[in-house]
Amino acid sequence: MTPAATWRYDAYDPARERLVEALCTLGNGRFAVRGSTPECAADSVHYPGTYLAGCYDRRTSYIAGERVGNEDLVNLPNWTLLRYRCLPDDRPPGERLGPDSDRLRHYDVRLDLDRGVLTRHLFFQDAEGRGLRVSHLRIVHMGDPGIAAQLTTFHAYGWTGTVEVESVLDGAVVNAGVERYRNLEGRHLTGHRSGFEPDGVAFLSCRTSDPGHLLAMAVRTVTSPRHGGRSVTTPTGTVQTYRLPLGRSRSATVVKTMALHTSLDRPSGSPLVAAVEAAARAPELPALLATHHAAWQRLWAEGELHVPGEAGRVLRLHLFHLLQTVSPHTAELDVGVPARGLHGEAYRGHVFWDELFVLPYLDLHFPEVARGLLMYRHRRLPAAREAARRTGRKGAMYPWQSGSSGDEETQELHLNPRSGRWLPDRSRLQRHVGSAVAYNVWKYAQATGDRGFLHAEGAEILLEIARYWASSAEFDPSLGRYRIRGVVGPDEYHDAYPGATEPGIDDNAYTNVTAAWVLARGLDLLDELPAARRDELRERLALDDTALAHWAEVSHRLHVPFHRGVVSQFEGYGELAELDWAAYRARYGDIRRLDRILEAEGDTVNRYQASKQADTLMLGYLFRAEELSGLFARLGYRMDDETWRDTVHHHLGRTSHGSTLSSLVHGWVLARLKGPDAWRYCEEALMADVADVQGGTTGEGIHLGAMAGTVDLVERGITGLEAGPDGLHVAPVPLREFPRFAFTLCCGGHRGVRLRMLPGRLGIRVPPAPLGPLGVTLPARRRCTVAPGEERWFRLRGGTS
Repeated sequence: MTPAATWRYDAYDPARERLVEALCTLGNGRFAVRGSTPECAADSVHYPGTYLAGCYDRRTSYIAGERVGNEDLVNLPNWTLLRYRCLPDDRPPGERLGPDSDRLRHYDVRLDLDRGVLTRHLFFQDAEGRGLRVSHLRIVHMGDPGIAAQLTTFHAYGWTGTVEVESVLDGAVVNAGVERYRNLEGRHLTGHRSGFEPDGVAFLSCRTSDPGHLLAMAVRTVTSPRHGGRSVTTPTGTVQTYRLPLGRSRSATVVKTMALHTSLDRPSGSPLVAAVEAAARAPELPALLATHHAAWQRLWAEGELHVPGEAGRVLRLHLFHLLQTVSPHTAELDVGVPARGLHGEAYRGHVFWDELFVLPYLDLHFPEVARGLLMYRHRRLPAAREAARRTGRKGAMYPWQSGSSGDEETQELHLNPRSGRWLPDRSRLQRHVGSAVAYNVWKYAQATGDRGFLHAEGAEILLEIARYWASSAEFDPSLGRYRIRGVVGPDEYHDAYPGATEPGIDDNAYTNVTAAWVLARGLDLLDELPAARRDELRERLALDDTALAHWAEVSHRLHVPFHRGVVSQFEGYGELAELDWAAYRARYGDIRRLDRILEAEGDTVNRYQASKQADTLMLGYLFRAEELSGLFARLGYRMDDETWRDTVHHHLGRTSHGSTLSSLVHGWVLARLKGPDAWRYCEEALMADVADVQGGTTGEGIHLGAMAGTVDLVERGITGLEAGPDGLHVAPVPLREFPRFAFTLCCGGHRGVRLRMLPGRLGIRVPPAPLGPLGVTLPARRRCTVAPGEERWFRLRGGTS
């Protein structure tokens, strides 16, 4: 295990334990287990959690006199719990031990990123010098998506006796991992049934309240030396108690092997029967470890990224968590991209637009997973159509927050912890999520060449989103242009005009430009479809010549506001007051959540030119300079390098970076502009979760979009890499802090294509395969090919030294 492959915490600090739990989460794309210490149930410091992808439950709460329904990713029963105490031969029994014990002398946590193994080492010692060393090892099997295991080893020092161990399967869990949600109903599990099989396998079955998913866990506990133990059933779980001898040269071990099955599984059957059978027949731990390691080795081979130094170590952690959340197993599930991974309960486990930052990596490395995640959106197309219909629009309006059904899951109230007030939540007006879904469909097809998906499910998604934008645009005779009113942009702060009684702002530049892009791609797609498929969709979607002419007109005449020579975030943005940023930083220090600060003062961020995160500048993240210039030209506006640089400078200086995505986007945009501050923002994006820069949010779940985005920043942002039908396009913008790196990708049917970046040089190797050569386009439109089995090196202008 090399230092680069290890994430380590060498001391116990209760204040950071939630962060450790989140960053040491283990998963396999189907379910994940927070990296909590086995000794502790949930309390103010510790929060064990096991989460199954796509397992949501809806409950109703009463807040501020309002009836509020919320759908949450369910915290499943805690199978990791293992309590113990020492029973010396010559003294009374000791107390239960754990990291909060005053006898703790050593605590060390290590996450092996190469093999997906979490280990913990604790050492306890009493006043007489008698010690107990405890080691834990845990895996969530990457090969078998229904299995996890935990090994605990006990060593005694200076005493003999026994260690009393309780192996617990605890179903009395609730969703309480996010403090601001604790006034909401968090009890999701009901109908508990627990017991033991004749061979000693413990089981627990239960169900969620609504819609009533059946869940079953079975745990096989094996001790060494062997001990029959005592088994007790509780109303919500099981407890198995063992007394294991300890002494000089005599250690004891406990292995818990857990199997998880649910009614969401395919093929259907009895989850309880399946779980019990799987736990009973699961291989012993050494065999499980071997197959688990082999599965991780295959993943790393397909998703290879090598970056030297500390930045590379952080990137490997980010990639590790991405692969645990959306692995090849995910391709078989009906799930989306949870914004906070399967690592905690923030955002209630919902799916936002974060796939926009995740899918580019998957497109290049695990295209089957990317396709599976896009199918999640396709299966929810009927719900998006109904949502559009309810607002008087055509086509499909995807929700800002999605869960199981595809209905809008965004809460209508949110708590400002600074003021203690519950406020209206208008973030559901972020209609730009539809453009993100369409963008993901188009870019997936371009990168993978999967025209089958694009012409089938992809076409239905993209064309329905285009229909929505065409029906949302209203013609303004005074401008001679179309406008999209009453929305919220990616910024999220500005949800109404100052003093307005109606929510939303008009003509958000990002929303309008991406809507024009979707309409243009919709027209392109219709042109390339086979005639029969084109006729079918035109008939089904009522796309006659008049409708398509309207698409073309809107895509050329959507309004984009400007002020003082830069792109405005929305119409009227330039008329808002300027904020005294220096004064607020001096008064509060951290002003990332400026909206909460101002609301607590009785003010509103709607009055100011102040954004939470990248909004207008998101355009520079999605589109290369020439693409962006072409988009604005299509709309009848000039977008040259000077205008874009001025726009970047204007908005960057008015952003509080209240989202981890903000630093990522700004770092990307500045890197492509070769801006002097690029590394500052790239570094902040890298450290966002590992340093918990937002003060406690990572402990509630990682920020998956930001983690995936930092990997993509290296692979596509710095290299300028785009995969398309004609191969790879590469236009590097050297960043001094990343002078050399290497990664593999899929392109043109070739898997395992390897790119190496060195100062001033680019190497491309195509593995042997019965395929044609891979096309490569370099800066200044230099075209070449790399044949299977060949490696070629190219000199780059402006390389770092």
